[in-house]
Amino acid sequence: MKQNKKENMILRLLKEAKPIRKWLLLACGLCALIIACSVAAPKLLGSVIDTLYAYWEGSREGDLLKTILPSLALLLLLYMGYSLFSYLKMLLLNRVVSRHFTCSLRIRMSDKIKRLPVSYVDQTPVGDILSRMTDDVSTIGNYIHEIVDILMTGFLNIAAISIMMLMEDWRLALLVLALTPASIWLSTILSARSEKHFHAMFTEGGNLNAHVEEAFTNFATTKAYNLEAYTEAGHTAINQRRREAEAKANFTRSIVRPIITFSNALAYIAICLIGGWLLISDKIQSVGVLVTILLYAKQFASPLEQIANGIGELQHTKAAARRVFKLLDLEEEKDATGVLPKEAEGYIRFESVDFSYDKDSPLIENLNIDVKKGQNVAIVGPTGAGKTTIVNLLMRFYDIDKGRILIDGVDCATLSREEMRDQFAMVLQDTWLFRGTIAENVAYGKPDATREEIIAACDRAYCDHFIRTLPEGYDTLIGDDMSNLSGGQKQLLTIARAMLADRRLLILDEATSNVDTRTEVLLQKAMDNLMKERTCFVIAHRLSTIVDSDLILVLDHGRIVEQGTHKELLAKKGFYHRIYTSQYAI
Repeated sequence: MKQNKKENMILRLLKEAKPIRKWLLLACGLCALIIACSVAAPKLLGSVIDTLYAYWEGSREGDLLKTILPSLALLLLLYMGYSLFSYLKMLLLNRVVSRHFTCSLRIRMSDKIKRLPVSYVDQTPVGDILSRMTDDVSTIGNYIHEIVDILMTGFLNIAAISIMMLMEDWRLALLVLALTPASIWLSTILSARSEKHFHAMFTEGGNLNAHVEEAFTNFATTKAYNLEAYTEAGHTAINQRRREAEAKANFTRSIVRPIITFSNALAYIAICLIGGWLLISDKIQSVGVLVTILLYAKQFASPLEQIANGIGELQHTKAAARRVFKLLDLEEEKDATGVLPKEAEGYIRFESVDFSYDKDSPLIENLNIDVKKGQNVAIVGPTGAGKTTIVNLLMRFYDIDKGRILIDGVDCATLSREEMRDQFAMVLQDTWLFRGTIAENVAYGKPDATREEIIAACDRAYCDHFIRTLPEGYDTLIGDDMSNLSGGQKQLLTIARAMLADRRLLILDEATSNVDTRTEVLLQKAMDNLMKERTCFVIAHRLSTIVDSDLILVLDHGRIVEQGTHKELLAKKGFYHRIYTSQYAI
């Protein structure tokens, strides 16, 4: 569904609210009861005033209290009913909208992101995605609430009050109603101008969240380079743009309420003057009629203001909804449903593969790789040569533009992404552990693993010894900053995780580059255990770690410029020889 037609946004909102329509209809019924109580009260109060006036004039005798007590009791019941129905409506809408509508919308967004290409998450700041799922969805939920709570109540209230006023005195009623069309028209015009400002406000809000998330994620780097003032200046600039957009939007929306209040005040003054003259001229039946009209005129301002506020909120909501629906309407990854006929043995083949992140800037062209079962394949090359891109293509984080990638002779394009990723285990340069126990982190790739299996994997990864020295052993909780573990210990845990997953294909992204030499020896032993009888792809920056590889692929500008063993490549005195000697020349 295209989002370029603004008028479609309201229909889209109503469509999204369809699952809770029964509850919304029930809320509308409660609104009708609330309105019935609110419009009946002034009529009843007017009759009480007529009775009091009759006693004051002396035209009526008897026990005054006994006469008006039933009316006062009924009036009390009306106000109690008004309060009760208002509470029930609020409770119903809060639970239905908050627990069902907004929660369901956020779940759909979360599921949608899972089905979007990895490129979307790569190119979209995390803060902006979180802003759409939190602030924007809350805004939509609030407006669904207001459709019933404000707009529906407001229009029904105006209709009911108008009918009651016309029944009392059509002349005074027309004084109140005369300014209504102009007020609503002016409210609509002014509120419509606020939408562009609300859209800018939400956009800058997403940018602000992204900036804050990035600032705290890279807090240590910011402190190390004394960039606090620079980071603060960036935050201030974004915040200023958001503040200006919000100020303009709120001013345009808020100016409607004073206009409504002013027009209603004029009508109220006119009723007092003209109604008083009509009463003196005996052209009104009684004082009670005038009091009733005045009470209705007082009530009339509230639904008008509700409608004006609802129209203003509509622009606010349309801006938020456009961002939410833009995400929900993004094109999803097309995925196959095929599976491998048996567990992967480890034969990988790239046939004439072309790929680029940007179609105008080719990266990999005519790439051919033939990897046999159990081979240890190292991928080396300068920055930007395409080493990590090959991993992205193997994991199908991105799809190739041309050619084929085969696993055991099966075209990966015919396999589901889930099936593809089930064949690989990964150990990356940047360790990723989540808040939880050590056992839970190791079992991340195999959630149903037993404690014995976890311990066995850690033992083979040479991390069982240090885990047992921790206060709670395998149940030790890893903190958010993981300050209770060293870099080498964290990397050993990720190796244990890959061992426990026990997959035939393995990807290593220079897992030893961020540790000291002594820890590197331990890590190398752990990785040697991990790599046994597996087809391995090793992205290497430190060439000393891949001298024993079965095959070394040397990439430059997306092409394999050389391939062979370490000794063969050194003997060629070519590109690999230059890279190697540049690292170890004395």
